[in-house]
Amino acid sequence: MLRLSLRSAVASSMPLLVVGGFALPLTGSLDPASGARAAESGGPAPAPTVESAPAAGVVPAARQAPAAAVATGSDAADSRTEIRLVLSKREISLLRDGKVEGRWPVVIGAPKTPTPTGTYKVMTKVVNPVYRSTVSGQVKGAVGRNGPLGHRWIGFHRTGIDDYGIHGTPWPWWVDARAAVSQGCVRMRNEHVEKLFESVSIGTPVVIKP
Repeated sequence: MLRLSLRSAVASSMPLLVVGGFALPLTGSLDPASGARAAESGGPAPAPTVESAPAAGVVPAARQAPAAAVATGSDAADSRTEIRLVLSKREISLLRDGKVEGRWPVVIGAPKTPTPTGTYKVMTKVVNPVYRSTVSGQVKGAVGRNGPLGHRWIGFHRTGIDDYGIHGTPWPWWVDARAAVSQGCVRMRNEHVEKLFESVSIGTPVVIKP
């Protein structure tokens, strides 16, 4: 449920953001200065905006999104910056030039659905991700800070159609308890993930240690 994938709709050319059994159209506006911003206000629910860094700077046809919604990896990562997660401590840090600029508690994957270890890179940055049922087409849950994914998503790993990410949560007490209850993703307090989101770029290394 907290693993996310990006794929196109079968009956439509509009791509979908899919989370477990849920999906939503990838539409919205792009801020050229920052790479992404929330969709314009108005309408039934805010749509997400996405930064993406496909291989060789090319968006595969199966994942093609409107140009206004997707950046093609032009915002090069700052080589001095790194996200580091230590699962045993259930703590995530932002490092710059080897020095810790921020350190926050997190929720990690449950024993049956663990958070993967290894070295990855920021692949996507999504503002206001939402759930939409692939069966009914209905949006599930609130959008934004009170949504299941909070108001920020930082995707760092893809396996098949699933993406793993660092995101917010409407249940901060699980974060404060440093619980291991997710389906592999990393949950942060909304105010913490917002700081991390603004401090990293597509391509920023994500190092996850046991």
